[in-house]
Formats: sequence, C-alpha cells, structure tokens
Amino acid sequence: MTRVLNAERRAPVSGTARSVVVFLHGYGANGADLLGLADVLGEHLPDTLFVAPDAPEACAGAPLGFQWFPIPWIDGSSEDVAERGMHQAVDDLNAFLDALLVDEDMLPEQMVLFGFSQGSMMALHVAPRREDEISGVVAFSGRLLSPELLRDEAVSKPPVLLVHGDQDDVVPVQSLPEAAQGLQDAGFDQVYAHIQKGTGHGIAPDGLNVALGFMRDKLSL
Repeated sequence: MTRVLNAERRAPVSGTARSVVVFLHGYGANGADLLGLADVLGEHLPDTLFVAPDAPEACAGAPLGFQWFPIPWIDGSSEDVAERGMHQAVDDLNAFLDALLVDEDMLPEQMVLFGFSQGSMMALHVAPRREDEISGVVAFSGRLLSPELLRDEAVSKPPVLLVHGDQDDVVPVQSLPEAAQGLQDAGFDQVYAHIQKGTGHGIAPDGLNVALGFMRDKLSL
C-alpha cells in the first residue's frame, strides 16, 4: 500500500500548464525547500507547473524534515531497513507521479524530475524504471544507486543532466562521473554534466542556469 505524499505547488505564470517540474528534496528537508526555485525558473518557463512533494517519512536526523529512505551512516539504521525504505518510497513516488499526470491531464513527456541530493537519487532510480519515458531528469548533488542493475532494469532512458559542486563535502563530486558512467553503460545516450566551481552541497546560479536551459530544451519551451 502506497503512502500519500503531501505536496506544495506553484501555478504557471501564464495561467496555463503545458508542462510540470517535480522537485524532489534532499534528506532532512521538505518540498518547500526547493519550491522557492520556481520564483526564478517560472518566468523562463511560464507554462510550467511546479510541484514539490514532501518525502514520505519523518527524518530521524532532522526532526522537522523528511526523508525518502533511511541513511545508515547518519541514523544508525541497518542496510536492510534502508533498502526496504527506498523501495517503499519508490512505490510512493511512482503513485504520486501517476496521479499527478492524470489530474493535470499531461503526458509523461511533459514532465521533468528535478532532484537534489537524496531527491536526485530517487529521480535517477525512478525515472528509468517507469514504462513511459519522461522529458528529463535534473540531478543536483546526488548519486546513482545500484548502477550495476540499471542495464537490466531500465525500461526507458530519458535525458539526464548531472550537476555537482566541486567542493561538496556531503556527496563527493566523484559521484557525478560515476553516475554518468553508470548511465552510459546502461545505454543512456543523452547524459549531460556540469560542475559548479567553488560550490559545496548546494545549487549555485550557474548550475541552475544550466538546468533551466536543459529543461527548456527537453520540454521544447
């Protein structure tokens, strides 16, 4: 049984939604943490609805925030618990995305998943395993989970943009080339990358600008 994800949203500037960007926040944060990006992106994506769900679990490491799944080296959970939590969150997120597309009368190719940190891990895991290919994935400061399984499990191969700060002390910047290699080994032929110079675990203006260009291109806006 899937859990219902609470979400905040920002209506399209034009008043008419022709695409949707789904923000997936990081460990210990919430949907509102990324929804502020819609203020910057919305004027350049005027026909885009922005939706930011809260992850399904309260976060042990940040009592006021949420997590997509436990992280053993932070909260002391076991690897088995973390894996079960991740698979449950995948089901929750897929149900949320399915309902969103129906409710907004949109097609998968009108959707971009935009993740940060743990949210990027979710986006990179979920999107390739959805039957209908979405428009693209933007993954900031994340990691590709179980790259060795991707070739056999990927049923769609959407364009992916990987962005990482070269001073990230939470998720090492080496995670970007590792993710790129894993995607390419699995047959993804549209993998793009951008390194944010002098940036830690965060979203810098240059990275956001690259993400905007990617989304405008893939959404044909």
